[in-house]
Amino acid sequence: MARGGKKTARRAPRRWMFRLLALAALFGLAFAAWLWWDMRSWRPDEGRYPEQGALLPADGASFKFPTLKAVGAQFVYLPLVDELATRGGASFAQRFAAARAAGLKVGVVLNFDPCAPADVQSGAFAQMVPRDADLLPPAIGLGGVADGCDPKVSDAAVESELMTLINQIETHAGKPVILKLSPTFQARHNTATTLTRDLWLARDRARPDYAGRPWLLWSANSALVTEASEDPVEWVVVQK
Repeated sequence: MARGGKKTARRAPRRWMFRLLALAALFGLAFAAWLWWDMRSWRPDEGRYPEQGALLPADGASFKFPTLKAVGAQFVYLPLVDELATRGGASFAQRFAAARAAGLKVGVVLNFDPCAPADVQSGAFAQMVPRDADLLPPAIGLGGVADGCDPKVSDAAVESELMTLINQIETHAGKPVILKLSPTFQARHNTATTLTRDLWLARDRARPDYAGRPWLLWSANSALVTEASEDPVEWVVVQK
């Protein structure tokens, strides 16, 4: 009897430990589900960030731009994509015209390809984006690094081509570019220190600090759900 009692006593703390672990896991799952649901509609406070807008996805999905404006967007950035990549959706030109017709301020994002020459990329930009003083400053998206390029491209070559691209885009647009800088690109090239351009950083819900200096634009929610489309948008705010 005494021996059986000791075994039972030893098992009791283990059962409580398993129960606590299960409870913690359940709480974690519940919190993750709540956070996911909350982030579908979360936006930074308009009192702190009165200028807010959206970056549209690059898949060519159609958007109701008047509705986007009605839910609080004052501006919209459109990714510059190959017309063939829209897969039957709205083309860049159609989106551009529709956004302006809705009374939104419009800007364009060119995602930098570290494997491609700057001339090719700036040529596409110049061909598709009109010279217009009313456009927002163009943005250059700096996401992936050159690890997958074939043939290989050195970091020095990437930085040289990027500087060339910046100069070419600024010459066409007549205004300085904004650098939409990812943590990966910043860690590899230290771009925020070497290039004195306004920054556009991204981090869901929490203010980004990975550039080491102030930013102008913040992608605060990477997948905001709105009535403007079935596809979510990247919600962007402006630093006062």
